[in-house]
Amino acid sequence: MSRIRTRPGVNARGRLGSGDTWREAFDNRPPWADAVLLRRVLAALCAVAAAVLFLRDDPERVRVSVVVAARDLAPGHLLEPADLRLTELSPGAAPDGAARDPGALTGAVLTAALRSGEVLTDVRIVGPRLAEVATGAPDARIVPIRLADTAITGILRAGDRVDVVAADTTDPVRATTLATDAAVVLVSGSPTEPGAGRTERVVLVALDARRAAAVAAASLSSALTVIFH
Repeated sequence: MSRIRTRPGVNARGRLGSGDTWREAFDNRPPWADAVLLRRVLAALCAVAAAVLFLRDDPERVRVSVVVAARDLAPGHLLEPADLRLTELSPGAAPDGAARDPGALTGAVLTAALRSGEVLTDVRIVGPRLAEVATGAPDARIVPIRLADTAITGILRAGDRVDVVAADTTDPVRATTLATDAAVVLVSGSPTEPGAGRTERVVLVALDARRAAAVAAASLSSALTVIFH
C-alpha cells in the first residue's frame, strides 16, 4: 500500500486546504496559497484607497468665496454695494479674516487703500477686530477726536503711535495726558477732497476701554492734541 507523503505540519487525513477545523485547513494549505492571499489583500487595499480618492474632493478644485474690491478705493471710503464683488480662491490663498458677505460691509469705513481685486479683511474696516489688532487689547475701543491744531491731521497717518493730551483752556501751560501709545487707525477725509475742510477732519484712535472713555469724555469740553512717538 502506497503511503501519502505530507510536508511537516500538514494533516495527512485529507486533501490540502481541508480539515475538520479552520486551523487544520490552514495547516493543509498549499505552498502557493500565501502568495495568492497576499495578492488578494493588496488588491483589496488598493481598491479601498482608490474609492477613498475618488470620493474625496480634489484640493485643487475646492474654492471659497471671498469679498474683493471692485475698483480702487481710498482710505476712509464709505463702502457701497458697487464697491465690492465676490471672487473664488483656494482655501490656502484666502487670508485670515477674509470677508465672505459683501452685504454685511455696506456702510463700513475703510481704514486703508484697496486695489481693485484685493481681498477685504476684518482689519481693513473700522471695527472691533481692528481695535484689538492695533492695540493688542481684547477690550479695545476706537474713539473719534478732533484736534485743536488741525494742521496735525495733515501729517498723521494710520499706524502712527501717539499720546493724547488735553489742554486746559484757562491755563495753556497746564495739560493732562489722557492716553499713551494710542494707535491711529484712520484720519478721515483729505485736504484735497472737495468739501473736506481741515476743521472737519477726524482722527480715529484705538485705545483700551478705560482710556477710551476718558478721551471721549474730554473731547466734549477740552482742546485735544497728540504727541508723536
